[in-house]
Amino acid sequence: MARQWSEGHSTSILCVGASSCPEGLVASASNQLFASHGDTASVLDPRNLKSSVEDFRGAGEEEINALALNETGSALAVADDSGAVRVLEIPGGKTSRTLRRHTNICSSVAFRPHRPNNLVSVGLDMQVMLWNLQKTRPLWTLNLQDAAEDDESLHQQRPGQLFNPPLVHCVTVASCGNILGCASEDGRVHMMRIGSGSKLEQQGAIKAHSQGASQAHFVGFLSHPYWLVTGGNDSHVALWDLSKHPVVSPEGKPQGAAPQHRKRRSKAKRKEQTQTKEQTAPQEKETDEEEEAAAEKVTDKPGPKLSIKHSDKVNWLCPAELKGVPSVMVADQSSSLTVYPLSQL
Repeated sequence: MARQWSEGHSTSILCVGASSCPEGLVASASNQLFASHGDTASVLDPRNLKSSVEDFRGAGEEEINALALNETGSALAVADDSGAVRVLEIPGGKTSRTLRRHTNICSSVAFRPHRPNNLVSVGLDMQVMLWNLQKTRPLWTLNLQDAAEDDESLHQQRPGQLFNPPLVHCVTVASCGNILGCASEDGRVHMMRIGSGSKLEQQGAIKAHSQGASQAHFVGFLSHPYWLVTGGNDSHVALWDLSKHPVVSPEGKPQGAAPQHRKRRSKAKRKEQTQTKEQTAPQEKETDEEEEAAAEKVTDKPGPKLSIKHSDKVNWLCPAELKGVPSVMVADQSSSLTVYPLSQL
């Protein structure tokens, strides 16, 4: 059952974030919040939001679209309308690097977990770039339009889907640090696997939405780290299990699942069961094969594991555990937040 949080805003909500602490949105006293407005990035204290603690004016060359803080809290990446990505030293806000390779708006940035000097940037130029902050050139660049043209499977059109260019609106990185997801205007989430030496090892896509995909976020608190929640201009929110996707698992084995261990049996019990099996082996074998086929059919069923028809286009998604309940918060064209539980999985 969905819940609505209202009366906090008077116009459309464009972005929402949550603390990773058990209390959900309640940030601890040691936490700082970063927010952008215009070309300024501000540091906020969650205990007192009436004014900012510090303002980094001119942090962006033009209007800022996205902020990303690395795991060590030492670098803040700022993506803006000029296509530039500025990296600010924290604390202080001094610009340490300006990364210029995007030829259009840079819409989203994300640091790789476990690699505080590796940054991913995406933009409306349909480019995905991986950076090492010690250098001013990207380690590699992927043009999603070229990738889509090379992959024939991406030309299969879903009912009601328009052929839009893959302008990238959002990038997300799984907790392993090696799997990327990019929500794009063609309705797909383009995926990449980073291999040894930070090289681009494999790329692919899922057909997520019938209109532009505006949001994609890996969920870190479910059964494995390769659950992905997406939202789009088709007013749908979807949850995907990507543990068997070829980009995540080239061998086709589920990634991140806990191994199952069989209990050891006594010799007498094994001997008794062996005699029984000799008498009924053909029938049991047939039954086992049928059960395995049925389980495989359910497990490998394509499409999202959960699909929610929302009331409006999705501006932002934020997965979070709210008082222990796995949830996703949805910001849309309205002034309210909608919260959907994921506990039914």
